[in-house]
Amino acid sequence: MEHHAEVLRGEIWHQRVPSWPDLAAIVLVLGIVILLGAGARQMVAPFAIAQQPEISLSPAALPFYVLRTVLRMLAALVLSLIFTFTYATLAGRSCRAEMVLIPLLDVLQSVPILGYLSFTVVFFISLFPGNLLGPELAAIFAIFTGQAWNMAFSFYQALRTIPSDLDEASCSFRSSAWQRFWRLEVPFAMPGLVWNMMMSMSGGWFFVVASEAISVGDIQIALPGVGSYVARDPTERS
Repeated sequence: MEHHAEVLRGEIWHQRVPSWPDLAAIVLVLGIVILLGAGARQMVAPFAIAQQPEISLSPAALPFYVLRTVLRMLAALVLSLIFTFTYATLAGRSCRAEMVLIPLLDVLQSVPILGYLSFTVVFFISLFPGNLLGPELAAIFAIFTGQAWNMAFSFYQALRTIPSDLDEASCSFRSSAWQRFWRLEVPFAMPGLVWNMMMSMSGGWFFVVASEAISVGDIQIALPGVGSYVARDPTERS
């Protein structure tokens, strides 16, 4: 019995001790959290248009710039998801809202990214004076405009094409509006939404130069990121 108990305790201890893949995953997750925290902290630093930090052209600065750019794109993607779930759901469920929201979405997606920057930069800078959060929000909003519209259209189209048998099954189970949303509409729309999310992220890389190297009238802002790095004169890189 004692030998059996010792063997059992040994097996339990062996199960509790993390293996090297577990330790590697823990280190990787902690590293990602630390990097995200450091990048987010830099996004709320003091800022003055007359005294902006210089964009380094050293290749050693690229990992930090990639981190800042990825943070902006992920923040824009989260905002795009929130916009999609609210805007497209309202348009898909209400015929009256559909008559207004869908034509408005067509107009919004036809406006180029520089058209939004012309007024959002001044708005966000005045909203957070002396703080880098203002230009950062302007850049995130610019990337958001390149991601949200096609995601909203994808989700709206999925809501309009839900099969009638699934709709009847949801009604027969007396699902609430919230249950219908999470158990029927979101799963049904997920394949197309995931595809459009990937397309939005890939397309967002085309807008990083305009969103990070901001030039509106007399306002010249270069946020640390891949876009500002690419916008610099290539002959200056060594």
